[in-house]
Amino acid sequence: MPLTILVVDDDLGTRLSISDYLELSGYCVITANDGQEALVLVDEYHPDLIVTDIVMPQMNGYELVRRVRQQPAFRLLPVILLTARTKTQERILGYQSGCDLYLPKPFELEELAAAIRNLLERSQIIQSEYRFSHKEDLGISTSTAVDIPNSLSTQIQKSQQFSSLTHREQQVLELLTHGLSNAEMGHQLHLSPRTVEKYVSSLLRKTSTNNRAELVRFAIKHGLVD
Repeated sequence: MPLTILVVDDDLGTRLSISDYLELSGYCVITANDGQEALVLVDEYHPDLIVTDIVMPQMNGYELVRRVRQQPAFRLLPVILLTARTKTQERILGYQSGCDLYLPKPFELEELAAAIRNLLERSQIIQSEYRFSHKEDLGISTSTAVDIPNSLSTQIQKSQQFSSLTHREQQVLELLTHGLSNAEMGHQLHLSPRTVEKYVSSLLRKTSTNNRAELVRFAIKHGLVD
């Protein structure tokens, strides 16, 4: 069964060119004109990846990504932001909203397709590992008394590995998995956005992850968040 990709852009020509190319590449493609329409399609079709513009009516791409990330079922959903905006601060805002890749316009369809393949491959691996880990946890819970020492050993190792997380880092990590921006997290924790960014950087370093998306996946996989 082909993987499903949601393409969101208020420009009809862009939507058609991307969707036609991806369909020829073997994907099932659904399209939306703006963020509000896209949210409905996400709930209905559960796409495997989203490609979205930023500047759109009704709801822009930043808000769309944040709203998607707030739903636990879609915290690991790969998202690519497409935009003509290329300023550093705007790219930072894109990553803070929870996107996996920021691709500036104009772009080559071959490059977009390559990025999609890469993100989908990683997503499939992560989901497979998560399902395997979940099955292992179920197996441990129903195991015999002989297996209990190994279970306790694993829990102790995890506890020791992440015991260096401070209470504030844990708070930031929890809010980060809900797709909140630095400003939103700062408002809830009574911190400045710059201070929040320092905590995020510390979390990235302690978990050996490269960006926020990887950090969220890591936290979910290792049970660091509820």
